[in-house]
Amino acid sequence: MHGAEMPGAGAGTGGADLHGVAVIVPAKDEADRIAATVKAAQELPGADLVMVVDDGSSDGTGRVAAQAGARVVRHSRNRGKGAAMETGAEAVRLLDEGRDQPRHLLFLDADLAETAREAAPLVAPVRAGEADMTIAAFSSTVKLGGHGFVVRLSRDGIRRATGWEATQPLNGQRCLTRAAFDAALPLAAGFGVETALTIDLLRKGFRVTEVEVPLAHRATGTDWHAQVHRGRQFRDVARALAVREPVVAERLARLRGRRK
Repeated sequence: MHGAEMPGAGAGTGGADLHGVAVIVPAKDEADRIAATVKAAQELPGADLVMVVDDGSSDGTGRVAAQAGARVVRHSRNRGKGAAMETGAEAVRLLDEGRDQPRHLLFLDADLAETAREAAPLVAPVRAGEADMTIAAFSSTVKLGGHGFVVRLSRDGIRRATGWEATQPLNGQRCLTRAAFDAALPLAAGFGVETALTIDLLRKGFRVTEVEVPLAHRATGTDWHAQVHRGRQFRDVARALAVREPVVAERLARLRGRRK
């Protein structure tokens, strides 16, 4: 494991774990893989709830997920990954009312399919009280069509903001305590959510650890749609970093003040 902790009141404590685990799967147009992902997630130790957030899909993602045994909430239009994560976590909160302890939150991508069952190592450090958030580091990577410029942007931004060097800063497979998730709200928009989540929790003193896992999802290709996707990633990560850079944040605050 590759971890980091910054001093602060946010860091958790060890002890016996009485929490269950809710698996939250943001999904858009993943009808071909979502059933396999849901069924694999149901096999994870401690996972007593799989919540799929259908983020404005145009196919049968939500229907297929429900048939596979997931609870499903749906956005009528695509609102982006950060919003889907918040919706899923809020749905879990409502279901947790009356429980002695809130569930931990495990976020998984919808296209993991059968490999989702390999996510157990992400949960273990959180349940053991050794980490407040774990981030997956895929042990076997697929060849991507891009050149890693978005990854470098995120990794460099996290290092400047916190001093921590992330191996796979954009990895969306993460397990968090409810307290850690709530401390990071509101989440950054779109594809900037992972970068912002890491920075915000480290700055607040939560313990963040990378865990190597044999997960795998669909590779991003090299066609026009893939390039547009990377462009959106770059934009969202850049925005998330901009408001977390002290100089940029100060300038933005001044601009907002002038507009009032």
